[in-house]
Amino acid sequence: MDADYANRLEWFRQFKENINASANTLVVGIDIGKDKHHAFLCTPAGRTIHRRLIFENSIYGFDRLLFLIKSQMSDKQLTEVVIGVEPTSVYHKPLAEYLIGLGYRVVYVTNTAIKKNRAILDGRWDKNDTKDAANVADLVSRGRCHFYDLPDINLRDIRNLLSLRKRLKKQEHRLMTRIRNNLVAQYFPELDGAWYSSQQENLAIVRFCLSPQKLAELRFDDFCRMVTRRRRGIRQYQRLRHIHDAAEQSIGCRQGSSVAFEAQLLVENLERSREQIRQVEEQLYDICGSYKEYDLLQTIPGFGPYVSAVVLGAVGYAQRFENAKQLLRLAGLDLNASRSGKHSQSAVPVISKAGKAELRYALYQAAKVAT
Repeated sequence: MDADYANRLEWFRQFKENINASANTLVVGIDIGKDKHHAFLCTPAGRTIHRRLIFENSIYGFDRLLFLIKSQMSDKQLTEVVIGVEPTSVYHKPLAEYLIGLGYRVVYVTNTAIKKNRAILDGRWDKNDTKDAANVADLVSRGRCHFYDLPDINLRDIRNLLSLRKRLKKQEHRLMTRIRNNLVAQYFPELDGAWYSSQQENLAIVRFCLSPQKLAELRFDDFCRMVTRRRRGIRQYQRLRHIHDAAEQSIGCRQGSSVAFEAQLLVENLERSREQIRQVEEQLYDICGSYKEYDLLQTIPGFGPYVSAVVLGAVGYAQRFENAKQLLRLAGLDLNASRSGKHSQSAVPVISKAGKAELRYALYQAAKVAT
């Protein structure tokens, strides 16, 4: 953990404790948008300093915000400024990184807190950007905010690569489901029964000879050379013989020219996705290797390269947690129960599942392997 990150973390802990008693702090609430942001300036006591500032998501707009902050701090004789942002999509990240790079204190307010606080402030308060900026400022003024985690670039790369791998795995699953549940089930149902025996050969069959009629016309030796790269033994020979024989009496639908084209296209896209996943994992593990914690994590039973990368990316700097309960809440493994009414004492606690799902899944897989 670098010195700047440690200083920001220590400041945030003191800010949470002292914000209610602070009389010389300027609070800036910003409602984030894609093209324009709305800002509201006030004090922790609820005094409005500047009701509405709309600035563009550009360096010119950011400088307008900073000029207003500096002028208001000078006029009102305030010595500290805290800027709260709403994490709308990824639109808040350029602004937050720019402000933190200049030494400003940035926190964020969750969308759930904003929604609930909107009803608390005024039950009839409709949603609009100007009022939401004031809503953010109100939450920050009462300490209902979170530390804005902006780690070093390598840790951000790990998180980006994990997110990219997740999207590619979803794409791989969609392609595989499309091949099995649409093409194979419709045109060669007998192949689906032996799908898990050798997936590489099955994909080759889909790509080159999905039509059972054309497959049956091939000599068995030619069929084997078409879908296999090497002979693996008698079990492979028997399996391919079974598929070849089943093609002669297949109940699959007749195929037009588009079916073979679609099959080839889907298989090529699937292989491309798997190669991309391999490249992402290679770069991911290479970056993770620069952290000594990564090697230490892999000494834990059940922790392999991927699980260790997920834990490292989710936890980041372990020093930012004050106790083990905070880490459990991050993973959504903390226990909770609805204890109300006459059955409150007999309520059975269950895990909340309110934290990071990827971290919780990785820890579950590690525990499953370790046992």
